Amino acid sequence: MADETPVFQIQRMYLKDLSLEQPNSPAILLEQTQPQVDINLGMAAAPVADGIFEVTVTATVTTKVGDKVLFLVEAKQAGIFEIRNVPEEQMQGIISIVCPQMIYPYLRAIVSDVCTRAGFPPILLTEVNFQAMFEAQQAQAAAQGNGESRIITNAN
Repeated sequence: MADETPVFQIQRMYLKDLSLEQPNSPAILLEQTQPQVDINLGMAAAPVADGIFEVTVTATVTTKVGDKVLFLVEAKQAGIFEIRNVPEEQMQGIISIVCPQMIYPYLRAIVSDVCTRAGFPPILLTEVNFQAMFEAQQAQAAAQGNGESRIITNAN
C-alpha cells in the first residue's frame, strides 16, 4: 500500500535572475528631483517533475526622474517545492499563496541589497497579502479566462 501522507517541503530556494540597469548614469545622478518608484510583482509556478514544483516571484522596480530612468532592478527569486498527496482543491492555494509567502522575504532582501550596492537608498518592498492576490487573480481569471497572476503597487 502506497503512503498517502501529505508532503510539503522546500527542496531549494535560489535567485533565478537578477538585473540592474542605470542607463542614464552618471549625468542623472546629479539630479536633485525626488524620483518616482514603480514596483511590479509577478508570480509563476510550473511543475518540474512528479510532485515537484518551481515557484517564482519576480519584482521589477523602475525608478525615474521625470521621464528618464534612474535605475531599474529586476529580481526573480525561486523555490523548488515537493508537494504530494494534497487534495487537488488545496493544491492551487499552496502553490499560489504558501510558496510565494516563503519566497518573498528573500526577494525583498535581494532588491534592497542591490539598490544599496548600486549606490541608492534601499527600496523596501511592502508586505504582500498573497491570499488576497490569489483571490483577486481567481476572480479575474473567472471573468477573463486567464490564469496569470500579477500585482502592481506604486510607491513614492
